[in-house]
Amino acid sequence: MQITSFPAQPSIGAVYLVGAGPGDAELLTLKAYRLIQQADVILYDYLVSEDIRALFPATSEAVYVGKKCGAHSMNQAQICEYISHHALQGKQVVRLKGGDPSVFARVAEEIAHLTELNIPFAIVPGITAASGCAAYSGIPLTHRDCAHGVRFVTAHFKHEDMQAQWTELAQGQDTIVFYMGSTRLHDIAAQLIEHGKAPSTPIAIIEQGTSAQQKTHIHTLAGIAALNEANNHYTLTGPALIIIGEVVNYRTIIDTALLQAPTQASIRKAQQRQYMSA
Repeated sequence: MQITSFPAQPSIGAVYLVGAGPGDAELLTLKAYRLIQQADVILYDYLVSEDIRALFPATSEAVYVGKKCGAHSMNQAQICEYISHHALQGKQVVRLKGGDPSVFARVAEEIAHLTELNIPFAIVPGITAASGCAAYSGIPLTHRDCAHGVRFVTAHFKHEDMQAQWTELAQGQDTIVFYMGSTRLHDIAAQLIEHGKAPSTPIAIIEQGTSAQQKTHIHTLAGIAALNEANNHYTLTGPALIIIGEVVNYRTIIDTALLQAPTQASIRKAQQRQYMSA
């Protein structure tokens, strides 16, 4: 009797939808770091910082699937197919997203795709950009005297979708945080003023948040609108987060040196001081 053998089918792997945080590699969660080190494949976004990418193990296949404004490496359907392709080969896949995967990161579409194919997955939260950028800029997102809530809004909107929301945003007291607002800054300021927000309302524009290159610019809505009317557009050099509300007036300048990772030299000095004081 002739026995026909068939090649073994690979078992299905697993997918981890992981938040990389706002940029500073030390803001990665322990779970995110562990999963990155164990990954067979890492599919990472545009907002995953260079410092975090430096932590990718050499044994992992790292694939850029970012969608920078006007320069998408692949569309969302292709990204979903790429994720499932590797998982169905039995690989452990980390889908690494900037910030938190559940905040403006299209995680719902990837979950739906994985669920349809019965691929096991888990979501690992990360520090969202609003929290990281506000903290590194010394801005509280809420304040008992002026802001009892926070609204997260994507700046990648269609005008017709936002018309009903502008009045609500402009006349509310909550802090407003616009994500991905680099190209919509002047429009945001003009719309809020038009719908009733005080022109004197302070606004913080935070570029490259939590990185060593972070820049925080403080203006008012009227100031931003005036620049636009004078055809003097505010130029941003990188990804930006926009915080609007009275909380910006409570900003305090923080010592960013306290947030830097200690070098071996500084560790030795600290150990010497501790030894001498003992």
